[in-house]
Amino acid sequence: MRTFDFLGRLSRAFQDYPSLSRIIVVSTISGGGLIAYAEANTYNGSRGHIAHADAITSNGAHGIASSEAVPKKKKVVLLGTGWAGMSFLKDLNNPSYEVEVVSPRNFFVFTPLLPSVTCGKVEARSIVEPIRNIIRKKNVDISFSEAECVKIDPQNKKIYCRATVNSKLKGEEEFAVDYDYLIIAVGAQVNTFNTPGVEQNCHFLKEVEDAQKIRKNVIESFEKASLPNLSDEERKKILHFVIVGGGPTGVEFAAELYDFVNEDVVKLYPKVREFVKITLLEATDHILNMFDKRITNFAEGKFGRDGIDVKLGSMVTKIDDNEISTKARGNGNTTNTPYGMVLWSTGIGPRPLIKEFMKQIGQGNRRALATDEWLRVEGFDTIYALGDCATINQRKVMEDISEIFKKADKDESGTLTVKEFQEIIDDICERYPQVELYLKSKQVRNIVDRYRHLGQFAPLGGEQTAAQLPGDWVSIGHSSQWLWYSVYASKQVSWRTRALVVSDWVRRFIFGRDTSGI
Repeated sequence: MRTFDFLGRLSRAFQDYPSLSRIIVVSTISGGGLIAYAEANTYNGSRGHIAHADAITSNGAHGIASSEAVPKKKKVVLLGTGWAGMSFLKDLNNPSYEVEVVSPRNFFVFTPLLPSVTCGKVEARSIVEPIRNIIRKKNVDISFSEAECVKIDPQNKKIYCRATVNSKLKGEEEFAVDYDYLIIAVGAQVNTFNTPGVEQNCHFLKEVEDAQKIRKNVIESFEKASLPNLSDEERKKILHFVIVGGGPTGVEFAAELYDFVNEDVVKLYPKVREFVKITLLEATDHILNMFDKRITNFAEGKFGRDGIDVKLGSMVTKIDDNEISTKARGNGNTTNTPYGMVLWSTGIGPRPLIKEFMKQIGQGNRRALATDEWLRVEGFDTIYALGDCATINQRKVMEDISEIFKKADKDESGTLTVKEFQEIIDDICERYPQVELYLKSKQVRNIVDRYRHLGQFAPLGGEQTAAQLPGDWVSIGHSSQWLWYSVYASKQVSWRTRALVVSDWVRRFIFGRDTSGI
């Protein structure tokens, strides 16, 4: 259950405008949970005179003579291999650019299936695609460096990176990369809200390594609880799985764990089945708050019938190596509960690189990088930000829209005639030439279709899924589960991963989950 954010369609603008040819994209991936399907056609809001210069050159009216030197390609550096970065890279097909991809991992992860990896329903290798497999198919000069960006220098148009691969050669660990355009899409990290003990004692579910650690811990918990020298109380503690956060990630993990217990543990670990307990802690009044109330009510009812202990209004105050402390909202009563494993899934926050960069450019009081409607970081024409690390400054966008509307509404009637509306379109096209290209391929009536929400899913266990689809259509049950299978299979980034994921599902139906813990 993950959010598909296709803001990476920004690359279409660079394809339309070869002059904008040096970019850096920094990206990571969101943690598990909700999968929301959406498409956004976002266009680069480059300066009009630049676009005009490109148009003149491209039509040959004032083009450079063939005998003259070929201009140097502008460089696009893509830092990261998450959803935003891959969306950008996928649509970038203009050979006028030199692109460098820099990321601490050399693969892309289909994050919506991370919860399925935790209990052996899907193999970790099935949901990753090597980045070099992706870039080698592009008709663009692209290189890749496995490294982490540690500092951004916008004044000198440089980024400073640290290699993540082991090296024995002095000086190879750190290097600088120049850029013409920088696109930051590094995603976000888990937000612990400075709760004591979370970093030391909790599991997270943001990366494929997290899912593998959880899977190993789950299997080891059942193996340990099966040892003959333990008391019943010790077994109860070991097999008490606590999930903090009633969002999509926490709910799906609880559902996957419940299915594992009832479909596989009863066969493989029959003596410890009765000691298993799953607790879901949520600080608000309901789980899945972002879904339709019909789905929220069904999920809470189903979890109650399944025996998953959902504690609403419970805020975690501290976690040590044996107990988790919670405070009830309202009466303030505190409770200390022994646990065997805790998954922390309460939201996201900015990564250290983004925090430092925001302080550097005067955005230190924000939760994410502020951009304009063209995804440019405020104050910088050559730096873009996509995905979870960024947010569009809605106030600035609304001010622009309001100003354009007032200008077109000459009679101050509060409404626009067809002629006045056409003047708005002309004004927008003058300010943002890329929009004109878009309107040439679309009907004007479709201008509101830049974003289309295609639905979201919430697997609830027992081969039942809640689906919230366009048109206020809510579907809950086994039919929605099959829709979930088909959509997740179709959204894989390659036929290779698609085949692996489907084969994992088939294998699970026939042979059960893999409980090797590897």
